[in-house]
Amino acid sequence: MSSVSEPVVAVARRSGPLKGRLRAPGDKSMSHRALIFGLLAVGETRIEGLLEGEDVLATARACAALGAEVERLGEGRWRVRGVGVGGLRSPDAPLDFGNAGTGSRLMMGVVGGHPITATFDGDASLRSRPMRRILDPLALIGAEVTACAEGGKLPLTLKGPETALPITYETPMPSAQVKSAVLLAGLNAPGVTTVIEREATRDHTERMLRAFGAEVTVEPHGEHGRLIRLVGQPELRPAVVRVPADPSSAAFPLVAALIAPGSEVTLEGVMTNPLRTGLMLTLKEMGADIATENLREEGGEEVADLVVRAGPLKGVDVPPERAPTMIDEYPVLAVAAAFAEGETQMRGLHELTVKESDRLAAVHAGLVANGVAARVEGDDLIVEGRGGVAGGGAPVRTHLDHRIAMSFLVMGLGADAPVTVDDATMIATSFPTFLPLMTGLGAEMETKA
Repeated sequence: MSSVSEPVVAVARRSGPLKGRLRAPGDKSMSHRALIFGLLAVGETRIEGLLEGEDVLATARACAALGAEVERLGEGRWRVRGVGVGGLRSPDAPLDFGNAGTGSRLMMGVVGGHPITATFDGDASLRSRPMRRILDPLALIGAEVTACAEGGKLPLTLKGPETALPITYETPMPSAQVKSAVLLAGLNAPGVTTVIEREATRDHTERMLRAFGAEVTVEPHGEHGRLIRLVGQPELRPAVVRVPADPSSAAFPLVAALIAPGSEVTLEGVMTNPLRTGLMLTLKEMGADIATENLREEGGEEVADLVVRAGPLKGVDVPPERAPTMIDEYPVLAVAAAFAEGETQMRGLHELTVKESDRLAAVHAGLVANGVAARVEGDDLIVEGRGGVAGGGAPVRTHLDHRIAMSFLVMGLGADAPVTVDDATMIATSFPTFLPLMTGLGAEMETKA
């Protein structure tokens, strides 16, 4: 299991205007998938702009343990020599994914479609997260859990079938991780594997499958859903993958620039895939000054530079069907809502309760601790914005969650009194350069001994 680091307290204070340009780290979702498809291709895949956070590095180590040659060539540049679909080997030791929920769940899909056995483990946070949503469809494909912690949680040992079965599976909740795990398992199944989504989720897996040579079709299903079909047992060809900047990471400097008076910040090369832009749409509805410039394509994804200027925000009602396009951004949206005038209602947030922490509870607690009027009603979070935040409360409990830590540090940049978080170490899982990049813009943030 991953070692436990000593907590590092961090504090953010009201700053002057934030100014400058910043490129957020490479998209985490694409970084995981680029490594995994490199493993499953025959030959050498080159990756540029890979996020080198702890979560993605855990996936890189797992790919090597399953038979790939994985080499770092320079900052963000990696080489993966894959073994092909059907060519994986059982790892010699447990696969330790640390805090990486995406990496562990996607790799369960890979293992669950191959005749190999692997043990999955992680840190205390990952050990607490539900895995049944992945294991249930994998059982239909033929995989077997031979050992696990209570409730189907990590550590668990997964044994793949001799021959994977193609299935048709309707996801019970909007989850790109569940969809992707089923498709990854279906790669080694003869025939067509079909996934039905009632709510469309981020489609990086489908896009990357095509880029590596798989036969994938996607068509609308119902009002908001999609039906995805994958032809199994392809020979995936290696590719060059250029990973754009992660919109979930860019969300933190974006909101910081909106709430620190006088700020103007340019965020370079941010992915603008329509299934990832829910936060930007919501902030614009709130009155945010966000201009899109230099629209272009990188790594098969649409990207743009975002010019963000501070200004007043107003409360809005965020519909539940928007959640799949911004599920990781709700904590920092709640911070923006605290600085808005009026009530912001965020609906249908059940998925937040099963992230790295119960983010719904953690965000609510952090808001209230810093003087923000907020309440939880079922799966909804309601924030009473009053145009500013008092701050100065007890340290926000991050629960080993990087997005909770970064969200409340952003809050401190516009609050009347400093905002403190109890641990900033987990920020390294997704945004290891967060503090230096933010202070480079003029943010008053620091860790405390």
